[in-house]
Amino acid sequence: MKYFLHPNGLCESAHVGEGTRIWAFAHILPGARIGGDCNICDGVFIENDVTVGNKVTIKCGVQLWDGTTLEDEVFVGPNATFTNDHFPRSKTHPATFPRTVVERGASIGANATILPGLRIGRNAMVGAGAVVTRSVPPHAIVVGNPARIVGYAGAETSPAQKTAASVPAQDPGSSRVNGVRMHMFNAVADLRGSLSAGEFEREIPFVVKRYFIVYDVPTADVRGEHAHLQCHQFLIAARGSVHVVADDGRNREEFVLDRPNLGLYLPPMTWGIQYKYSADALLLVFASHLYDPDDYIREYGTFLDFAKHGGESVRSVGNR
Repeated sequence: MKYFLHPNGLCESAHVGEGTRIWAFAHILPGARIGGDCNICDGVFIENDVTVGNKVTIKCGVQLWDGTTLEDEVFVGPNATFTNDHFPRSKTHPATFPRTVVERGASIGANATILPGLRIGRNAMVGAGAVVTRSVPPHAIVVGNPARIVGYAGAETSPAQKTAASVPAQDPGSSRVNGVRMHMFNAVADLRGSLSAGEFEREIPFVVKRYFIVYDVPTADVRGEHAHLQCHQFLIAARGSVHVVADDGRNREEFVLDRPNLGLYLPPMTWGIQYKYSADALLLVFASHLYDPDDYIREYGTFLDFAKHGGESVRSVGNR
């Protein structure tokens, strides 16, 4: 046996990885598969149809029921609750249990409750006591009942954003995210009202072939959550405010579009998320390409693969 089992622990599975530690009063059923270098604390129960990856920490009082998958480096806090039946009845079981997946590097806070069949995205953070009723995007931070997104892990506000009021007109703000730039347009205000203007191909750095407007978004909802292979985009909050997270696969930053003379350029191969829409928000987006569903990357893991292996070649195609 290449793993540690406390004398008061019970492990019936033959599939436990090297270096894993199973502590007192934990019980693992025969069908469970546990990776290496895991820490399974006191009073944990793991059912048969459960897969646990490598370097996973499961704190005291957690039960993992059939249909649960924890990928590598997941953290589960004490007494977090996973469920696998939307309408449980005594002595009545569904034909199959919905699959709940916690992706690599995600953390579940103490006493959080995860409803059946959800996916917690990689590196997401579920706050203590949260009740998660919908799948959580990668890197999202969710809290409350029902859980709502309040931020994104690793997405600090851009330094350019913090000094946006002092950025000269037409001067792009710097960003750690590859190719992403913030632009401040000229704004003129007098007794008759305010006016902001920009010029295509000079301040918006591509030929515009399409535009769309996003409005009447419930403040709890998230939009975007995709990248483009070739399409460039330029975002302006024509009214109200919108938070935008830009991610190039290595770096991530958050921007606040809260005035009509402030714009954000997102080049191809940038994972973009918009959230925290104000009630009156109206987001204007200019795009370099006509709509093409094949230009979208909608799964974050696939985006990371593109960014790691083919991002530069894809970006050059988009700039032609």
